[in-house]
Amino acid sequence: MDYNEGTILLINKPYEWTSFDVVKKLRNVTRAKKVGHAGTLDPLATGLLIVCTGKFTKQISIIQDAEKEYTGAFFIGATTPSADRESEVSETFDTSGISDEMIVNATKKFIGTIMQVPPLFSAVKVKGQRAYELARRGEAHELTAKSITIKEFEITEINLPLVKFRVVCSKGTYIRSLAVDLGKELSSGAYLYDLCRTRIGEYQLCDAVEMKDVLELSPVKKED
Repeated sequence: MDYNEGTILLINKPYEWTSFDVVKKLRNVTRAKKVGHAGTLDPLATGLLIVCTGKFTKQISIIQDAEKEYTGAFFIGATTPSADRESEVSETFDTSGISDEMIVNATKKFIGTIMQVPPLFSAVKVKGQRAYELARRGEAHELTAKSITIKEFEITEINLPLVKFRVVCSKGTYIRSLAVDLGKELSSGAYLYDLCRTRIGEYQLCDAVEMKDVLELSPVKKED
């Protein structure tokens, strides 16, 4: 495989790896001059990460614009500053009055084109700095709501405090923000407990390879 000429690699991003970790590792192994990923996944998320090399890096923006599908779980009844498990629980809520029907009905509010505020711990730039950098320093900042589209929002299992889901959405959708907004809709709190990206456009997670397999099968060995 000529990585410098160009290829598209479908990777199942490991838990706690950053998207840049994957790109850096593949750059070292393939020795390709151009390597980039098409759509960031948070460190605590797993699933489909598309990595392009060579001439295929020109397709990154096209791939990023494609529809996404995610599965995962929300934790209902608590909030965290990062809206996921990266930070400790900051507030808890009584969930005894929340029924399965209420949860399913609440999802309907988010289907369609809606305005969504990105999480404070996100890569959105605020005056030249990443929002997560400001948040981790404890500096107050506000983020502007953006228009996104949620095509499907399905609850697949309810076993409070965990609620499993499947979401099909547009580019720019933050599932952590969806967790927060769902919690508010239930007059409670919620954060993202687990997340896996299963599809980007026509590319499927079931066709992805594990990082360990990519490193083992690569014909290009890293020099000592």
